Amino acid sequence: MGKGRLEAFTDGVIAIVITIMVLELKLPPSSDAAGLLAIAPTLLIYALSFVNIGIFWNNHHHMLHATRHINGRVLWANLFLLFWLSLVPFVIRWIGEAGLSPWPVATYGFVLLMSGFGYSRLEHTIIAAGPGNALLAEAIGSDWKGWASLLAYLAAMPLAFVSPWIALALYLGVAILWLVPDRRIEARIGAGSDPAG
Repeated sequence: MGKGRLEAFTDGVIAIVITIMVLELKLPPSSDAAGLLAIAPTLLIYALSFVNIGIFWNNHHHMLHATRHINGRVLWANLFLLFWLSLVPFVIRWIGEAGLSPWPVATYGFVLLMSGFGYSRLEHTIIAAGPGNALLAEAIGSDWKGWASLLAYLAAMPLAFVSPWIALALYLGVAILWLVPDRRIEARIGAGSDPAG
């Protein structure tokens, strides 16, 4: 089956997630610097979440560009990923109301962990969907960045109970690791034929 509807649906869901995230931002309680400082943790988590959602969307776009065929399993794997991404606004709201407390920050890590796992599962499901997706398999290789990200999220969850700032530093480190779109896929597409052709 074609991948056009999957791409369009994913783009729509991610656009809605980003919209909900910004709607969850509350106005500062006062019109001075103290008011801005009062909502600084929420703004920080919003910015980090915007970057993270953007990273997932960017890499999802590259992954599907290297994909020729999908099947029903790919559709369900994609829905699994989108489910976890759709929980990001909920966790942002919790952090906004509770502050940088251990449970909300650890839960944020759990949502990122499951989103990362969902993305990895989607990659493997696409590769298994048919030989036309061999370019993606070649481009991914050992996927050390994917494994490192999952381990960082896993470590950050208990560390949030030591200090939420340590967990946030790990979440930021993973985001920095992925800020550049996946060049492995770009390099393979540039070296081979157009996967859409």
